[in-house]
Amino acid sequence: MTIVNVKRKNGHIFMVECDGHTFYGEKGEDIVCAALSSVVQTAVLGLMSVAKINIDFERDEKRGYLKILVPEKITADEREKADVILDTMLLGISDLNEGFSDFIELEVKG
Repeated sequence: MTIVNVKRKNGHIFMVECDGHTFYGEKGEDIVCAALSSVVQTAVLGLMSVAKINIDFERDEKRGYLKILVPEKITADEREKADVILDTMLLGISDLNEGFSDFIELEVKG
């Protein structure tokens, strides 16, 4: 199971952590893991390449781990872009969680 933790502060997502593999299917054929990974990694690319925010992130593919940290001190424009990207990412994760709750656990705090 993949455990996804999302933390908000002042209404803004500042941390996303995904840990573990979904084990929906065989390695290399797990469509749920691939979908979740695509949603989260696209958010990372959007934050870095589109919004130009210097985020901190860790990734361990073997473990199935990814953590995103958005810096507290970013401009209002960067915050707006980050909110759009991360709120959209959360919609995608929530949708996957609804359909595959035996394989994805989602916790949103704050």
